[in-house]
Amino acid sequence: MTAQGPHAASSTDVPRRNWAGNVRYAAKAFHRPTTVDDLRRLVAGSNRIRAVGSGHSFNSLGDTDGDLVSLAGLPPTVEVDPERGQVTVSGAMRYGDLARQLHTQGYALANLASLPHISVAGAVATATHGSGPSHGNLASAVAGLELVTADGDLLRVDRDTDRFAGMVVGLGALGLVTRVTLDVVPTFALRQYVRLDLDRAALDEALGSAYSVSVFTDFRTPRLREVWRKQLADQPPPPVDWLGTTAADQPRHPVLGMPPENCTPQLGEAGPWHERLPHFKLGFTPSSGDELQSEYHVARAAAADALAALDDLAELIAPVLLVSELRTVAADELWLSPNYRRDSFVLHFTWVDDTAAVLPVVAAVEERLAPFAPRPHWGKVFVTDPAELAARYPRHADFATLLTDLDPKAKFHTEPLAHHFPR
Repeated sequence: MTAQGPHAASSTDVPRRNWAGNVRYAAKAFHRPTTVDDLRRLVAGSNRIRAVGSGHSFNSLGDTDGDLVSLAGLPPTVEVDPERGQVTVSGAMRYGDLARQLHTQGYALANLASLPHISVAGAVATATHGSGPSHGNLASAVAGLELVTADGDLLRVDRDTDRFAGMVVGLGALGLVTRVTLDVVPTFALRQYVRLDLDRAALDEALGSAYSVSVFTDFRTPRLREVWRKQLADQPPPPVDWLGTTAADQPRHPVLGMPPENCTPQLGEAGPWHERLPHFKLGFTPSSGDELQSEYHVARAAAADALAALDDLAELIAPVLLVSELRTVAADELWLSPNYRRDSFVLHFTWVDDTAAVLPVVAAVEERLAPFAPRPHWGKVFVTDPAELAARYPRHADFATLLTDLDPKAKFHTEPLAHHFPR
């Protein structure tokens, strides 16, 4: 059933492939409704349907063989509630656009991902994150959701709702999220410093040294190439000899050979939170553009051992790796969050755009990390056995029940969901 009438929009506005270009969507029809009522009618009349956000998924989690829907045509919403310390936003809104509007009103989000190009609903649904020992992933800031369920009803839930913790990181499998309510804090300023050549023995100290920290390496040397420290603007700069590193004397890009102009300001220049927390500027190409990504979350206490477990794979990893990023994320209570009840150390891999060459390396990495019970990012490339992955999520069975209850006919199911949550 296709949305009809004056509020329907051209299907040519809907992406046909994901952000990386490695997944071409198999949908039979593409839609971009401009009202929630049109969306509800579309969902109610469809046998199989999914929402596509910014397309920043490196597997087919967001694909479908039915109707693919962009929610970007719905009216944009940014409604701040000062008394509750919250903002309600359109699910399709990009974090970069939301951040600018929040900042002008004197508010901020406590955390942002490395690129501001991603949509709020899509990032939340996969527990996408930033970095910082005291910061949860982006989904942990969610106080409420509005979604169109399988029968076309509009459902509103909040933290007082039964099973809310299972609905936030919902993988797009429980309905199409039209609006999201997020916790906000007063706006603040940061400075970003890049330090070079960190000894691995100092990794844990480095990761806990500032508001948000990312460490980049290429597995070509034992030492870690760069540390990106995003610290509060009123704090002193790192000492000249901080942890035995040297200060970068010019702006850097995490991927060698890419233009640093794409990245947020460095060299200690103070600026608003939303222009420092992401690595990349809105309106510029994030990361390398042509790439694949994988990411694994292990217990924070296992950071050194997990990294060391990959040492023997360095010669296998390096030829297909653009860069690896090491981060931290605080624990949360969200059922399918990779950070569920576990402060996490995150190993992120940005691979070359060659699936055939990358998949064997991904399998080898997962084998070496297996003793640490890694939880992969749901929207990236991984090959973890479904039974093993289920064992790493204590609420996996509860989420499977939630899926059946809210979507009994598997209307929102996709191939990856069928693989890990068979119906």
